[in-house]
Amino acid sequence: MARSEATRSKRRPMLELCNMALAICILLVVGLVTLISVEGLRAFWPNRVELVECHDGRKFFGELKDEKPIRGADGRETAGVELRYRTCNRDLGGDGFVWVREDNIVRRSEPAELQWMERSAWGPLLVRFKALQRGTEVLEQDAAKLPTALEALLHTKNDERAELRRMEEERLAPLNDRLEALRLREVKAARSAPALPTELAVERAQMGALHAELLEQVRVRRVRHDSETLLVEDAAGHTKAVVISSILGFHAPNQLGQWERLGLHAARMWEFLSAQPRESNTEGGVFPAIFGTVLMVFLMTLVVVPLGVVSAVWLKEYARQGVLTRLVRICVNNLAGTPSIVFGVFGLGFFVYVLGGQIDSLFYSDALPTPTFGTGGVLWASLTLALLTLPVVIVAVEEGLAAVPRAVREGSLALGATRFETIRRVVLPASLPAILTGTILAIGRAAGEVAPLMVVGMVKLAPDLAVDGTAPFLHAERKFMHLGFHIYDVGFQSPDVEATKPLVFATTLLLIVLVLLLNIVAIRLRNKARRRYAGTGF
Repeated sequence: MARSEATRSKRRPMLELCNMALAICILLVVGLVTLISVEGLRAFWPNRVELVECHDGRKFFGELKDEKPIRGADGRETAGVELRYRTCNRDLGGDGFVWVREDNIVRRSEPAELQWMERSAWGPLLVRFKALQRGTEVLEQDAAKLPTALEALLHTKNDERAELRRMEEERLAPLNDRLEALRLREVKAARSAPALPTELAVERAQMGALHAELLEQVRVRRVRHDSETLLVEDAAGHTKAVVISSILGFHAPNQLGQWERLGLHAARMWEFLSAQPRESNTEGGVFPAIFGTVLMVFLMTLVVVPLGVVSAVWLKEYARQGVLTRLVRICVNNLAGTPSIVFGVFGLGFFVYVLGGQIDSLFYSDALPTPTFGTGGVLWASLTLALLTLPVVIVAVEEGLAAVPRAVREGSLALGATRFETIRRVVLPASLPAILTGTILAIGRAAGEVAPLMVVGMVKLAPDLAVDGTAPFLHAERKFMHLGFHIYDVGFQSPDVEATKPLVFATTLLLIVLVLLLNIVAIRLRNKARRRYAGTGF
């Protein structure tokens, strides 16, 4: 008894150290997630905007983003403070952000007529409205009536934009596909006969005429769509004519109440989740990246789970436990520690160039030298990540198979079941929680990987989704976007890093939430399987 008490007293300091280390890790994780959440959600909050007038004659509209004390040559803080404003008006002769000393400011005010305008290009504008025009005709120049007139015109432009999109997607895009199919038929016919068949030439002429007619209709509609402009003015008096069709929305930031700010905050968040990116991913939404990440993880799971289960069953149930089996297990464990970029290079060489090249040679030879499957795509990215996460699934499933008691197997065999039936009906269902555990680990790692995807199909911008309404509906050869690469691109490759810093936090928070949701689904399935087999004795 005395010896056991002495042993416990010796172990107690180590347990306390472990508890402290665990508590520190939890606090660090919670603190990091809290920081990302606060900064990510704050990116969409509509702040008030100031008119800043300086002693040196500068005037600008700006949203106050940060302030810092001024330091002298010796590094010590002085009495002054430097303020950082987001001015937004990059195409009106200025940077997106400016620093100004507080003692250089004459006056700071919040004009009620100041407007924040979102555009499809060149980012937002902070301006005053001057006049609404159609060519040289002035439609409205009363400052009080301009916002109402502009809002009504934007509704019209949205309808015109939707009609143009329908024409391009429902009429022009299918015609382009038919023209491409006809071109491939002509290439195939030219290989067998030097003269082009008459029916192909007639069909090409008819489709070409129809295509030219549709293009002319689209051009006329676009000219009419871009006919109106809005004359605006910044704080320094610079004017600019903004095409109405490029304006996505506007609001007066200094006239918004608290509930209106909350509504605008929610609308901006929804746009971020559902819209297409624009301005080199620095504006707009990330829906293609969300869709690409989920689709890639889904395809990867469909491949890696069956392959991992079959491999684990062979290693545990069928393979003789000898030198070869030990060698295979060593290779699996080594693969788990291989750098991910190595898998990317292997995927590029084997999946893209070898398999994709063979598929193009056999089934898409008419389209060569333009590759179809012989280039990066979501299919090859999913297979590459399946190989990357395969060791994790194999190890988890093997542990689950080893946890099934031997008596259960022997009982099933004694009742007349074959070995295969025992594995399929008894052992695998009992190992389902372990299989789902391996799936959870694979999803968590695959969703955050970026390096191998950069060489097997992931791109900066891919507005065309891999799933659409055109047969065969799943276009596995298409390139895709990924949230992880979007974070890297926005944070380190953007031409305006200061403006995109909030988007880095927002996209990071979105990736964390997405991985968490995928894991929650798998965890719920695992818990359900555990409850189902809880009373079976294994």
